[in-house]
Amino acid sequence: MIMVFVHFSCGEKNPQTKETKEYISALLNERAEKDSSFQFDIHSPFRRDTSVKFSRLKYFEPNVEFIFKSKLFYYEKPDTVTILGTKGEQRTVIVIGYVELRKNNSEYKVNIYKGFSRAGEEYYSIWFTDRTTGNETYGVGRYLDFELNPDKEFIYTIDFNKAYNPYCAYTPTYSCPIPRVEDYIDMAIEAGEKNFH
Repeated sequence: MIMVFVHFSCGEKNPQTKETKEYISALLNERAEKDSSFQFDIHSPFRRDTSVKFSRLKYFEPNVEFIFKSKLFYYEKPDTVTILGTKGEQRTVIVIGYVELRKNNSEYKVNIYKGFSRAGEEYYSIWFTDRTTGNETYGVGRYLDFELNPDKEFIYTIDFNKAYNPYCAYTPTYSCPIPRVEDYIDMAIEAGEKNFH
């Protein structure tokens, strides 16, 4: 059973409701805070590689049509797979399950990955490409953070307005996971971060 719900009416890109206005205001504040962090934080990719000049990150306009809700459908046997980084190195991650999205009478299955940081801390992510990849958006793909909830009936919000570029989109100093062929979403996700260069 697909559990998908767009917060707002799909008849308009951004219907003028109080909820929409509050959401867009919060999203724009988040983007401004990220710009400030990237410009001044010592861990920013622009501080780590001073040969790259900082400029404000580029985004699609907020679009509530790209906010979805879904359960996490766990695979009976999680699949351990090898993916490549942008510098050619191999990484081992686990595909634990997927979420399902519905838009324009089409359904899309999006994998959820479990990985581990260099410090051994686990994290969960969505890595994806779509019809904008290599055009308006970064050619390797974009990411969405995913916070796992222990309740298997929990309904997650998948908000592509928060899709972001990995650090390797700004400087080749970094290596980032490359989304697999299976991670292609066959629609133009005109939401979230655009290409930086």
